Amino acid sequence: MSTTLQGKVAVVTGAGAGLGAAYAVALAQAGAAVVVNDAVEAAARSTVEAVEAAGGRAVAVVAPVGSAETAQQLVDTALAEFGGFDVLVTNAGILRDKSLLKMSDDDFDAVLAVHVRGTFSCVRAAFASFKERGVPGRIVTIGSPTGQRGNFGQTNYAAAKAAVVGMVRTWALEMKKAQVTVNAVVPVAATAMTRTIPYFTAAVEAMDAGEPIPSFYRQDLGFGTPEDVAGLVVFLASDESAGISGQVLGAGGDRLQVWSHPEPVLTVHHEGGWDAETIAGQFAPTLRENLQSVGERFPELPADLVRPQA
Repeated sequence: MSTTLQGKVAVVTGAGAGLGAAYAVALAQAGAAVVVNDAVEAAARSTVEAVEAAGGRAVAVVAPVGSAETAQQLVDTALAEFGGFDVLVTNAGILRDKSLLKMSDDDFDAVLAVHVRGTFSCVRAAFASFKERGVPGRIVTIGSPTGQRGNFGQTNYAAAKAAVVGMVRTWALEMKKAQVTVNAVVPVAATAMTRTIPYFTAAVEAMDAGEPIPSFYRQDLGFGTPEDVAGLVVFLASDESAGISGQVLGAGGDRLQVWSHPEPVLTVHHEGGWDAETIAGQFAPTLRENLQSVGERFPELPADLVRPQA
């Protein structure tokens, strides 16, 4: 089997650094020409240079995602610069972390504008192009463990990433006839955000020193470098992923995962329906035995990986 992207053209949003840059370079190394999008010009240019240094072809589009105009600009640039458009990776995102009572309307709206509207507008423009040209395109959106399980201080981010997964499941139904696939990748990798978390300090130290990330992180936690996630993105962008759509796939370190779609874990019936008193008397005890966990639960760090906190 071959996952070559020779002759393909990809657009990657938020590709100026971190995971997005890793995706862009990996797609280029697999043979694709890449439209590198970022809101920061220097960052976008840096990734273009990295792609070219790896022997690939790339062009930058400097603009924040969200508007229909930016989405169409990305499609038009791919077609004008490289004569085609086959793959969209919607990686652009921002954080405005605050607990609920400290989170402003602007904090909430800004995150949803980039993650949700940015994904929506870019996917809409891409699908229109794929369908019009009869191209069995590939769309890879980016989710997060926070969107799957929640995380303290990330109301806006959790809402946005959960929305991305909901849209993916809907789009998979709408795009099936056109043979366009759409999936969500849930990455777990060393990024600017994880650098601030003491739990990951030993892993970040190793990566900065050019040393292997300890196996505890790669194996037990599924945590690694941005490049560890890029292989899944390349696969989903390739012809080999035909028929795989509407899925939520986790990637990090040495681990790949398929996230389940929500299903009931408990179903009970009561003839005549359920009033509040019947629920309290007959259902609540069973409910309490089946409560689902929320948030990420990390295993205890091995002693040799614990670092003193400042």
